[in-house]
Amino acid sequence: MSSKESVRKILVVFGTRPEAIKMSPLVHELKKRPEFDVRVCVTGQHREMLDQVLDVFKITPDYDFSIMKKNQDLFDITTAVMNNMRGLLKELSPDLVLVHGDTTTAFVSALSAFYLQIPVGHVEAGLRTYDIYSPYPEEINRQGIGLLASFHFAPTETARKNLISEGKKPQNVYVTGNTVIDALKYTVQKEYNNPLFDWVGKDRLILITAHRRENIGDAMRTMFIAIHNILNDYDDVKAIYPVHLNPKVRELANEIFDGSDRIRLIEPLGVVDFHNFMDKAYMILTDSGGIQEEASSLGKPALVLRDTTERPEGIAAGTLKLVGTSTEKVYAACKSLLDDKNEYEKMSKSTNPYGNGQASKQIADIIEEKL
Repeated sequence: MSSKESVRKILVVFGTRPEAIKMSPLVHELKKRPEFDVRVCVTGQHREMLDQVLDVFKITPDYDFSIMKKNQDLFDITTAVMNNMRGLLKELSPDLVLVHGDTTTAFVSALSAFYLQIPVGHVEAGLRTYDIYSPYPEEINRQGIGLLASFHFAPTETARKNLISEGKKPQNVYVTGNTVIDALKYTVQKEYNNPLFDWVGKDRLILITAHRRENIGDAMRTMFIAIHNILNDYDDVKAIYPVHLNPKVRELANEIFDGSDRIRLIEPLGVVDFHNFMDKAYMILTDSGGIQEEASSLGKPALVLRDTTERPEGIAAGTLKLVGTSTEKVYAACKSLLDDKNEYEKMSKSTNPYGNGQASKQIADIIEEKL
């Protein structure tokens, strides 16, 4: 662009580790382009886990709200983000605010931009379960952002169809793939090693992630019991569980797995470590959203420890299996993948439905054209 007046201000906002992983490749792509003045705002909805990702991707935020406080709830996050965002948006007056996915940070930032009539671009738009309490509060967050956004960057055709069926204008909905595939190019390393891999040895590794709000309590207890039983019944299987910082999750994990020498409960991993642990794993058990996409990209069968998923493309493609949280169902699903080589091969070699690692470029191209 030939003049300062033609440079467009873009504010990229995120606040949690998963958002940071998926938005960082897009930040780098946008910053390559001289026609954009790109500013990064982090809310600090997560803190340590967010900072680890920023370090890996070498992103220094221009604005940091640092809202995280002990025992914060959704009211705290909502009011803190909105109060901070009002002043920043008035000061910066961006041409576009980009948010990601389904966090409270993303929804409140989009709502704040709407109040000031600033266009919103929604990255990873159109994921739906249509159950407002599963996942909670994420389903309402992403539906709300969908009502506010001017540009919807859908990762898959299924997500696009969801948005069109809700009345979004087709010309404002773009299928781009998922930026998490872009992120894996930065993080997965052929020469990576870790001392825990020596402990695993030649055994088959199950990598576990479990933290979702609606699972905490009886659901988490029953799925942990299933994993404990699998480890007791298979002497060639070990598990690693990077335990979420939530004290309730930690209490349950320590209670169920206490005394087991076939599982290691470890601190949360940085993004480079975690992606390489995924690459090492035989299979993955998760109630996370983004990990479903990452597992599909790495060719790792993933059992989804939830009753619903907003990523049906992975189920349809065969890379994911929705197994719920009951002891019987989780145990049976693990046993099937451990015993049936054909079943394992079918899941691990299914086609990844989440794109080819060019999502950030596609999104930047669209923004360049539309702004």
